Amino acid sequence: MPRHFLTLLDFSPDELHHLIERARFLKAHPNKTPSLNHKVLAMIFEKSSTRTRVSFETAMVQMGGHAIFLSPRDTQLGRGEPIRDTARVLSRMANGILVRAHLHQTLEEFAAYSKVPVINALTDTTHPCQLLADLLTFVERRHRIPIQVSWIGDGNNMCHTYIHAAHQFGFKLAIATPPGYSPCGNLLKQFANSVTLFEHPEEAVMGADWVATDVWTSMGQERDEAKRRNDFKGFEVTEAIMQRAKPDAVFMHCLPAHRGEEVSDAVIEGPQSVVWEEAENRLHTQKALLEFLLL
Repeated sequence: MPRHFLTLLDFSPDELHHLIERARFLKAHPNKTPSLNHKVLAMIFEKSSTRTRVSFETAMVQMGGHAIFLSPRDTQLGRGEPIRDTARVLSRMANGILVRAHLHQTLEEFAAYSKVPVINALTDTTHPCQLLADLLTFVERRHRIPIQVSWIGDGNNMCHTYIHAAHQFGFKLAIATPPGYSPCGNLLKQFANSVTLFEHPEEAVMGADWVATDVWTSMGQERDEAKRRNDFKGFEVTEAIMQRAKPDAVFMHCLPAHRGEEVSDAVIEGPQSVVWEEAENRLHTQKALLEFLLL
């Protein structure tokens, strides 16, 4: 059976640590990038993408392989072909399948019927590739795993993945969300030892090594944008919020960012922001992931 990467829980903590260290090595030694010569990655995107698409395509090119981008307009999926049929066919032609989907169940069905590794490029539930880059970014700066990470904002797919990361990497996660926007209750119960909920961002960031947030309105939620903007008042990561974290705390955001909403311009452009390194590190961690799964 092929190994899939649908959530961070699919790999052991040791394997995840290996991916981070391997990504550090590949970034520092680009001339030693492993070869994926003649390997093909089929990339299916139901949602738009900048960093995920470019980083995976670039990784495949730099490793000697090839990536094929497929939107719903380009495949029979857009005309109603069953996911299981598409998975069976693509996995007989490609060496790996990358899927960015609305529903996590779509990804799970691809994996159930695929003969090759399936990678989660984001669903409404999780975004594990982003957390690999985030962990690499912190380790590069501090040469260790964080002790406490603070999440401010929506209890969305990124927040869920931070919960998985806290469990797998052994850090404490402090979460502050407005009422009604907490992360999945089952996740909170399952990983209660790793997570603490707060009502106010000022409380959640106390003692944090790393502060993270995401947009208040994710893809597919645009009709609720005005309501969300009102509900999330007071949950912007500002300089005042960052001053409550540790003096050397870093700020991360998976991007794209809405400045003046979930983060101030002063923070994202400030000295504690590592969002540009974080974005670049998608390339390096995904090289390590592709090597792990495809070789």
